[in-house]
Amino acid sequence: MTEKQKRFCEEYLIDCNATRAYLAAYPSVKKESTAAQAGSRLLRNVKVQEYINNMLEKIRSDKIADITEIMEYLTAVMRREKKEYIVVTLTEEISNYVPDERGIPRKQTIKKETPQVVEIPAKLSDANKAAELLGKRFGIFKDNVNIDGTIPVVVTGEDELEE
Repeated sequence: MTEKQKRFCEEYLIDCNATRAYLAAYPSVKKESTAAQAGSRLLRNVKVQEYINNMLEKIRSDKIADITEIMEYLTAVMRREKKEYIVVTLTEEISNYVPDERGIPRKQTIKKETPQVVEIPAKLSDANKAAELLGKRFGIFKDNVNIDGTIPVVVTGEDELEE
């Protein structure tokens, strides 16, 4: 497979437009009709198809979480191993006595606020939800419905009932 064919495949994966991809990979081609035909022909090439399918599979595996990853994440949240970050504001006050215009000492307070990022464990509500989802996955929670009562049975027909 040539470098230009690889470039065509990479461009094709952007928007699945074979004409645009061909023009990007082969800039010497100026006519769109030529690029459309050549792009269509390239898409029928077995090596090009394999390369595109491999790239799509790689994209899928990188972007989509599998069941193991989801279960590990939910377990970590349930155990409160996952951390959250919140911003808190720390206030520092400094007080001094400063003489006023008549020389009488007056208290002067200067407040200094400093934002700080604090790491905290996952919230209990998040841990509870993760435990619920894991429980549903493993079938721990089952809705049992017990119905008590009498149900009348009506038998109709022409045959006589035996006693």
